[in-house]
Amino acid sequence: MYACMATKTISVDMEAYERLRSARQQEKESFSKVIKRAEWPRKKGTAGALAEWLRTNPDRLTEEQIAYLDRAQKEDVPAPSKWES
Repeated sequence: MYACMATKTISVDMEAYERLRSARQQEKESFSKVIKRAEWPRKKGTAGALAEWLRTNPDRLTEEQIAYLDRAQKEDVPAPSKWES
């Protein structure tokens, strides 16, 4: 018995299709399984993005989070220069 699962049709160019096809571990593996198995790099946050978020959401931080950010700022030191001995 098969459970009915919602689906969504997408369009990909031929290069993307070939990459998906070649990433299958078995001939009958679905593209859904290939995509779910993939690891997507996470975009790293920036100080600017954090500052903007804080500006637009000032009441969203807890006291614990503010204390954590304060400690992190105090402990932050520049990396040692690889040009100086």
